[in-house]
Amino acid sequence: MIRRFIGIFLLCLLLAPPLATAAPARQEVSAGEARVHEAVSGYIREKTAHLGLEIRIKRISVNGNPSLPEGPLDFEVVAPQQWEGWGSANLAVVARQRDRVVLNIPVQVEVEALADMVVALRQLDYGTVITGADVTLQKRDVATVGSKYSRSLDSVVDRRARMPIKANAAIRTDQVEKVPLIKSGQMVTIVAENEVMKITVTGRARSAGAEGDTIMVQNLSSLKEIPAKVINATTVQVGF
Repeated sequence: MIRRFIGIFLLCLLLAPPLATAAPARQEVSAGEARVHEAVSGYIREKTAHLGLEIRIKRISVNGNPSLPEGPLDFEVVAPQQWEGWGSANLAVVARQRDRVVLNIPVQVEVEALADMVVALRQLDYGTVITGADVTLQKRDVATVGSKYSRSLDSVVDRRARMPIKANAAIRTDQVEKVPLIKSGQMVTIVAENEVMKITVTGRARSAGAEGDTIMVQNLSSLKEIPAKVINATTVQVGF
Protein backbone atom coordinates (compact mmCIF):
# COMPACT_ATOMS: atom_id res chain seq x y z
CA MET A 1 0.00 0.00 0.00
CA ILE A 2 2.79 2.40 0.94
CA ARG A 3 4.70 1.58 -2.27
CA ARG A 4 1.59 2.26 -4.32
CA PHE A 5 1.09 5.63 -2.62
CA ILE A 6 4.71 6.66 -3.22
CA GLY A 7 4.42 5.66 -6.88
CA ILE A 8 1.29 7.76 -7.39
CA PHE A 9 2.95 10.72 -5.64
CA LEU A 10 6.03 10.55 -7.89
CA LEU A 11 3.85 10.23 -10.98
CA CYS A 12 1.96 13.41 -10.00
CA LEU A 13 5.24 15.26 -9.59
CA LEU A 14 6.40 14.22 -13.05
CA LEU A 15 3.14 15.20 -14.73
CA ALA A 16 2.59 18.48 -12.86
CA PRO A 17 3.23 21.69 -14.91
CA PRO A 18 6.35 23.65 -13.94
CA LEU A 19 5.97 26.50 -11.48
CA ALA A 20 5.68 29.87 -13.18
CA THR A 21 8.48 32.34 -12.45
CA ALA A 22 7.77 36.03 -12.29
CA ALA A 23 9.26 37.97 -15.24
CA PRO A 24 11.38 40.97 -14.28
CA ALA A 25 9.38 44.16 -14.28
CA ARG A 26 10.11 46.31 -17.32
CA GLN A 27 9.99 50.06 -16.94
CA GLU A 28 7.55 51.33 -19.48
CA VAL A 29 7.99 54.75 -21.06
CA SER A 30 4.77 56.69 -21.36
CA ALA A 31 3.71 58.28 -24.62
CA GLY A 32 4.27 61.73 -23.14
CA GLU A 33 7.79 60.88 -21.95
CA ALA A 34 8.60 59.37 -25.36
CA ARG A 35 7.61 62.63 -27.07
CA VAL A 36 9.78 64.63 -24.64
CA HIS A 37 12.71 62.29 -25.39
CA GLU A 38 12.14 62.82 -29.11
CA ALA A 39 12.08 66.61 -28.73
CA VAL A 40 15.29 66.65 -26.67
CA SER A 41 17.10 64.25 -29.03
CA GLY A 42 16.15 66.37 -32.04
CA TYR A 43 17.34 69.53 -30.29
CA ILE A 44 20.73 67.99 -29.46
CA ARG A 45 21.20 66.66 -33.01
CA GLU A 46 20.41 70.08 -34.50
CA LYS A 47 22.65 71.94 -32.04
CA THR A 48 25.67 69.72 -32.73
CA ALA A 49 25.12 68.97 -36.43
CA HIS A 50 27.74 71.47 -37.68
CA LEU A 51 30.48 70.51 -35.20
CA GLY A 52 31.79 67.40 -36.96
CA LEU A 53 31.52 65.34 -33.76
CA GLU A 54 30.25 61.83 -33.14
CA ILE A 55 27.33 62.45 -30.77
CA ARG A 56 26.01 59.81 -28.37
CA ILE A 57 23.13 60.62 -26.05
CA LYS A 58 23.88 58.57 -22.95
CA ARG A 59 20.97 59.68 -20.76
CA ILE A 60 17.72 61.66 -20.91
CA SER A 61 15.99 61.80 -17.53
CA VAL A 62 12.49 63.29 -17.41
CA ASN A 63 11.22 64.39 -14.01
CA GLY A 64 7.76 63.00 -13.41
CA ASN A 65 5.38 61.32 -15.84
CA PRO A 66 4.35 63.97 -18.38
CA SER A 67 0.82 63.81 -19.72
CA LEU A 68 0.21 65.47 -23.06
CA PRO A 69 -3.08 66.20 -24.84
CA GLU A 70 -3.98 64.70 -28.17
CA GLY A 71 -3.28 66.63 -31.31
CA PRO A 72 -0.32 68.55 -32.74
CA LEU A 73 2.13 70.12 -30.29
CA ASP A 74 5.02 72.56 -30.61
CA PHE A 75 8.05 71.71 -28.46
CA GLU A 76 10.70 74.14 -27.28
CA VAL A 77 13.86 72.98 -25.53
CA VAL A 78 15.53 75.59 -23.31
CA ALA A 79 19.21 75.04 -22.45
CA PRO A 80 21.77 77.08 -20.49
CA GLN A 81 23.29 79.75 -22.73
CA GLN A 82 26.84 78.43 -22.27
CA TRP A 83 25.94 74.78 -22.97
CA GLU A 84 27.70 73.62 -26.15
CA GLY A 85 25.65 70.46 -26.67
CA TRP A 86 27.70 67.87 -24.82
CA GLY A 87 28.43 66.84 -21.25
CA SER A 88 25.79 67.00 -18.51
CA ALA A 89 23.14 69.71 -18.48
CA ASN A 90 19.76 70.60 -17.03
CA LEU A 91 17.27 71.51 -19.74
CA ALA A 92 13.62 72.47 -19.78
CA VAL A 93 11.04 71.23 -22.28
CA VAL A 94 8.04 73.43 -23.00
CA ALA A 95 5.14 72.07 -25.05
CA ARG A 96 2.48 74.34 -26.52
CA GLN A 97 -0.81 73.67 -28.21
CA ARG A 98 -2.37 76.60 -30.07
CA ASP A 99 0.06 78.93 -28.23
CA ARG A 100 -1.09 77.59 -24.85
CA VAL A 101 1.56 76.01 -22.62
CA VAL A 102 0.48 72.46 -21.80
CA LEU A 103 3.79 71.22 -20.39
CA ASN A 104 6.87 72.74 -18.77
CA ILE A 105 9.14 70.07 -17.35
CA PRO A 106 12.82 69.82 -16.32
CA VAL A 107 15.02 67.26 -18.08
CA GLN A 108 18.57 66.14 -17.30
CA VAL A 109 20.80 64.99 -20.15
CA GLU A 110 24.25 63.50 -20.53
CA VAL A 111 25.79 63.66 -23.99
CA GLU A 112 29.07 62.17 -25.20
CA ALA A 113 30.78 64.00 -28.08
CA LEU A 114 33.63 62.04 -29.65
CA ALA A 115 36.31 63.64 -31.82
CA ASP A 116 39.72 62.71 -33.16
CA MET A 117 42.31 64.44 -31.01
CA VAL A 118 46.05 64.24 -30.44
CA VAL A 119 47.02 62.07 -27.45
CA ALA A 120 50.45 61.81 -25.82
CA LEU A 121 51.95 58.32 -25.95
CA ARG A 122 54.40 59.09 -23.15
CA GLN A 123 55.08 61.68 -20.48
CA LEU A 124 56.16 64.93 -22.13
CA ASP A 125 58.19 67.16 -19.84
CA TYR A 126 58.32 70.92 -20.03
CA GLY A 127 60.37 72.07 -23.02
CA THR A 128 60.18 68.72 -24.85
CA VAL A 129 60.17 69.11 -28.63
CA ILE A 130 57.38 66.75 -29.70
CA THR A 131 58.02 64.20 -32.47
CA GLY A 132 55.66 61.98 -34.44
CA ALA A 133 56.62 59.04 -32.21
CA ASP A 134 55.36 60.88 -29.12
CA VAL A 135 51.73 61.28 -30.19
CA THR A 136 48.83 59.59 -31.94
CA LEU A 137 45.24 60.36 -32.97
CA GLN A 138 42.45 58.84 -30.86
CA LYS A 139 38.73 59.42 -30.41
CA ARG A 140 38.04 61.07 -27.06
CA ASP A 141 35.07 62.70 -25.39
CA VAL A 142 35.26 66.47 -25.87
CA ALA A 143 33.39 66.98 -22.59
CA THR A 144 36.38 65.63 -20.66
CA VAL A 145 38.93 67.81 -22.49
CA GLY A 146 37.26 71.07 -23.50
CA SER A 147 37.18 72.84 -26.83
CA LYS A 148 40.93 73.59 -27.00
CA TYR A 149 41.98 70.09 -28.02
CA SER A 150 44.51 69.57 -30.83
CA ARG A 151 42.80 68.12 -33.89
CA SER A 152 45.78 67.16 -36.09
CA LEU A 153 49.29 65.79 -35.61
CA ASP A 154 50.70 68.71 -37.62
CA SER A 155 49.46 71.12 -34.97
CA VAL A 156 51.63 69.40 -32.33
CA VAL A 157 54.64 67.74 -34.01
CA ASP A 158 57.83 69.86 -34.00
CA ARG A 159 56.38 72.12 -31.30
CA ARG A 160 57.50 72.09 -27.69
CA ALA A 161 55.57 71.45 -24.51
CA ARG A 162 54.82 74.60 -22.52
CA MET A 163 54.06 72.46 -19.45
CA PRO A 164 54.30 68.79 -18.44
CA ILE A 165 51.81 66.59 -20.33
CA LYS A 166 50.86 63.20 -18.90
CA ALA A 167 50.97 60.00 -20.94
CA ASN A 168 47.59 59.07 -22.49
CA ALA A 169 46.32 62.64 -22.07
CA ALA A 170 44.72 64.58 -24.90
CA ILE A 171 46.91 67.56 -25.79
CA ARG A 172 45.35 71.02 -25.71
CA THR A 173 46.41 73.74 -28.10
CA ASP A 174 47.51 75.95 -25.19
CA GLN A 175 49.92 73.26 -23.95
CA VAL A 176 52.30 73.56 -26.92
CA GLU A 177 54.12 76.38 -28.67
CA LYS A 178 56.35 76.88 -31.67
CA VAL A 179 60.06 76.35 -31.13
CA PRO A 180 61.77 79.79 -31.29
CA LEU A 181 64.29 80.10 -34.14
CA ILE A 182 65.58 83.48 -33.01
CA LYS A 183 66.53 84.37 -29.45
CA SER A 184 66.24 87.78 -27.82
CA GLY A 185 69.49 89.74 -28.26
CA GLN A 186 70.62 87.68 -31.25
CA MET A 187 72.15 89.37 -34.30
CA VAL A 188 69.92 89.03 -37.37
CA THR A 189 69.79 90.10 -40.98
CA ILE A 190 66.91 92.46 -41.69
CA VAL A 191 65.59 92.10 -45.24
CA ALA A 192 63.34 94.59 -47.06
CA GLU A 193 62.47 93.79 -50.65
CA ASN A 194 59.96 94.27 -53.41
CA GLU A 195 59.79 93.44 -57.12
CA VAL A 196 62.52 95.98 -57.93
CA MET A 197 65.10 95.95 -55.16
CA LYS A 198 66.29 94.17 -52.03
CA ILE A 199 67.93 95.88 -49.04
CA THR A 200 69.63 94.10 -46.16
CA VAL A 201 70.94 95.58 -42.91
CA THR A 202 72.22 94.15 -39.67
CA GLY A 203 69.95 94.20 -36.68
CA ARG A 204 69.44 92.84 -33.19
CA ALA A 205 66.38 90.86 -32.06
CA ARG A 206 64.57 92.43 -29.12
CA SER A 207 62.46 89.33 -28.48
CA ALA A 208 62.41 85.64 -29.32
CA GLY A 209 60.28 84.25 -32.12
CA ALA A 210 59.45 81.16 -34.14
CA GLU A 211 59.05 80.94 -37.91
CA GLY A 212 56.22 83.21 -39.01
CA ASP A 213 56.14 85.19 -35.75
CA THR A 214 56.43 88.96 -35.73
CA ILE A 215 59.09 90.25 -33.36
CA MET A 216 60.69 93.60 -32.64
CA VAL A 217 64.19 94.14 -34.05
CA GLN A 218 66.58 97.06 -33.84
CA ASN A 219 68.23 98.40 -36.97
CA LEU A 220 71.84 98.87 -35.87
CA SER A 221 72.41 101.56 -38.50
CA SER A 222 69.55 103.83 -37.43
CA LEU A 223 69.00 102.37 -33.93
CA LYS A 224 65.25 102.34 -34.67
CA GLU A 225 63.12 99.42 -33.50
CA ILE A 226 60.70 97.99 -36.05
CA PRO A 227 58.42 94.91 -36.29
CA ALA A 228 59.71 92.11 -38.52
CA LYS A 229 58.60 88.63 -39.53
CA VAL A 230 60.86 85.67 -38.68
CA ILE A 231 61.94 83.89 -41.88
CA ASN A 232 64.56 81.49 -40.49
CA ALA A 233 67.11 81.23 -37.70
CA THR A 234 69.10 84.28 -38.91
CA THR A 235 66.75 86.37 -41.07
CA VAL A 236 63.74 88.62 -40.50
CA GLN A 237 61.71 90.52 -43.07
CA VAL A 238 60.09 93.93 -42.89
CA GLY A 239 57.51 95.56 -45.12
CA PHE A 240 58.82 97.71 -47.94
